[in-house]
Amino acid sequence: MDKSDLVWTMTSTLLVWLMCVPGLALFYGGLARKRHALSVMTQTLGVCALITVLWFAYGYSLVFTEGFGGLGGWTRLGLAGLYRAGDAAPLPLLGTIPELLFALFQATFAAITCGLITGSMAERTRFGAALAFAGLWFTMGYMPIAHMVWAGDGWLHLRGALDFAGGTVVHISAGVAGLVGARWVGPRLGYGREPMLPHSLPLNLTGAALLWIGWFGFNGGSALAANEQAVLAVANTLLAAVSGVLAWALAERILKGRASLLGAASGAIAGLVGITPAAGLVAPGASLVIGVLASWAALWGVSGLKRLLGIDDAFDVFGIHAVGGIVGAILTGIFYSADLGGPGPSGLDALLRQVWLQAEAVLVSLAWAALSAAVCAFLVDRLIGLRAAPDEERQGLDAAEHGETAYPD
Repeated sequence: MDKSDLVWTMTSTLLVWLMCVPGLALFYGGLARKRHALSVMTQTLGVCALITVLWFAYGYSLVFTEGFGGLGGWTRLGLAGLYRAGDAAPLPLLGTIPELLFALFQATFAAITCGLITGSMAERTRFGAALAFAGLWFTMGYMPIAHMVWAGDGWLHLRGALDFAGGTVVHISAGVAGLVGARWVGPRLGYGREPMLPHSLPLNLTGAALLWIGWFGFNGGSALAANEQAVLAVANTLLAAVSGVLAWALAERILKGRASLLGAASGAIAGLVGITPAAGLVAPGASLVIGVLASWAALWGVSGLKRLLGIDDAFDVFGIHAVGGIVGAILTGIFYSADLGGPGPSGLDALLRQVWLQAEAVLVSLAWAALSAAVCAFLVDRLIGLRAAPDEERQGLDAAEHGETAYPD
C-alpha cells in the first residue's frame, strides 16, 4: 500500500461526490423553471443515494469481479471479503490502494451517471418513477457497459478500447438513456410553444463550477495513484474545460451576435465531457483540440440535432454528454498515437485500428444503453407510471410532489 496513492484516491472520491451533491443538483436546479427547481434537485439527490446503495449491494461485484465478457460474478456481493472487523490480514489491494477504496471511488461514478439521466426527463417525471427508472437502468444498462469497458475480462477492454475515466461508460450511456427516457415520457406541457428558460443562471454557474472542480478528481483520480498520469489527467482536464468555454462563446458570438453565460458554462461541461476518455492518455496540446471540438459538437447537439430529433431533452443531456462523449472517444483513438504525442504505437495503421476500436465501443454503448433504457421506461411506465398528472405539472412538481417551494412568498 502507498499512503500517497491512498490519500489522493480518497480525495478524488470526495471530489466526485461533490459533483453529485451539490454540483449536479445545483446545475440542474438552476436550469429548471422556478416551480420545478426543488423537484429536480430532489431527484438528483435521491437517485445518487439509491445507486450508491445498489452499487454496494451488488453493482461492484457484477462490474469488477471476474465473470464473462458482459458481466462480472457474485463473489463481492455486499462487498464480501473487502473488510472484516478484527481481521489481522490486510485488505486485498488493487495496485497500491485497498480494494474497498476502489469500490468507493467507483460508486461515485455509478451515482453521477444515473443522476445525469434525470436532467433529460426533468419537470414532468414523478419522483418515485425517476428512482425506479434509475435503479432498473443501473442494473440493466450501466453495469454491463462498465464491465465490458473497464473490467479485466470485459469484452471491449480485451479488444483494446480506451476509456480512461468514463466517456463511453458515463457520458455516452447516460446521454442516450436520457434521450430514450425523454422520448418515452413525452415533452413538457407547452414545449415548443412557450419559453422554458432557466430560472437561475447564478445557481447554474455555481453548479457548473462545482462540477468542474469535482472533475479533477473524476479524471485525475482515475489514475488510482498519485503519479505523473494523475498530473497529466488534471492538466488535460483544466485545458479542455477552458478551451470549451472559449469555443462555445466564440461560436455563439458568430452565430447569434453575443456570447451567453449559459453557453460558456455549457462549453466548460462539454470540454470536460470530451476529455474524460482521453485525460490520462493524450498530450496536453491534444486536450485543447478535444475541448474545442467537443464544445462545438455539443453546441450542434443542443441546437441543430435537437431540432432534428424533436425530443424534449429538458437539460440537453444527450446533446452535451452523448455527443461530446462520442467526439471525445473518437479523438482519444487519434491522439493516443505516439505520432501525436500519446503513449500508443506509432503509424497510420495503428491509429486507424484504435479509432475503429473506439468507434466500436461507442456503437456498443449507444445500442446497449438505448435498448436497456427503452425496456426500463416501458416497465416503470406500465407498473407505476412515469409522468406526473397534467395538473401537477402545471402547478409545479415542487409543491405537487414534495409540498415545498424554492422561493416562498
